[in-house]
Amino acid sequence: MAGSDRLERPSAAAGAELAVTPLRHPGRWVAAVVVAACAAGIVWSLAKNPNLHWPVIGQYLFTTLVFRGLWTTVWLTVVAMVLGLVGGTLVAVMRLSANPVLAGVAGVFIWAFRGTPLLVQIIFWGYLGALYPRLLLGIPFTHVTWYSGATSSVVTGSVAALLALGLNEMAYAAEIVRAGIIAVDPGQREAAHSLGLSPATTMRRIVLPQAMRVIVPPMGNETITMLKSTALVSVISGHDLLTNLQNVYSQNFEVIPLLVVASAWYLALTSVLSVPQRWLERRYARGSALARPAGVWQRVVGWRPRRIAEVGR
Repeated sequence: MAGSDRLERPSAAAGAELAVTPLRHPGRWVAAVVVAACAAGIVWSLAKNPNLHWPVIGQYLFTTLVFRGLWTTVWLTVVAMVLGLVGGTLVAVMRLSANPVLAGVAGVFIWAFRGTPLLVQIIFWGYLGALYPRLLLGIPFTHVTWYSGATSSVVTGSVAALLALGLNEMAYAAEIVRAGIIAVDPGQREAAHSLGLSPATTMRRIVLPQAMRVIVPPMGNETITMLKSTALVSVISGHDLLTNLQNVYSQNFEVIPLLVVASAWYLALTSVLSVPQRWLERRYARGSALARPAGVWQRVVGWRPRRIAEVGR
């Protein structure tokens, strides 16, 4: 037996003679050089372009006017996403309901608000007073009225923007939530019902937590899209970031520098929103695979995927 072991096992000297050749990737280096050259050319062109007016960019980058617009942009994004997520979850549950009336109402709502452009909806809510000059609150088909007021005093520019953004997001969020609910194994519901859980409790405690794995990535993208979509409220003077800067460059005609200021702040905000999105994605992806795939920056710095046991530590 000992002799056979010596014959089967390679000696240390034989193992030392094995040469290990690392895998070469010359294409990566060529691509990196080309990308670096293009990026350097673009940066040089922008830095030396006299029409960009860098002093104007520095002058307006941190002004009070910009911060007021940023505040409006942020609160519109947050409130519209909360309305969209809560309302979208309700509409998704209605869409999946066995009740044909609830499913039909949810289907018509999604059809109407997904089928028309967001810009059209913003303009519609902004000019709602042209359709209904006065808003009445009371008992229908009677003369009992509890409130009566001009539409323009109730549906202001900010309210119109919030209605348009929130209702539009509600329609898209409903389809995202519905996709997440459908992705959950029906056996989970059956097991919950066999344990005596009610349909509402099953949905809240069993189905939705598992559906979050499918819901979070597209919903994070919807949040970033919502942040950028707030720029559309400039057509009804929503006092957001872009509206305030438009008011400035309509007077000093510094269009490009002020658009650069707006772009810089939008990029900063979307970068901040990407952090909790990635955290939530990793949290709800635990146990679904060996690890989440690495992003571009993680691959550049040499990110190594972790196993399930490591992720759970």
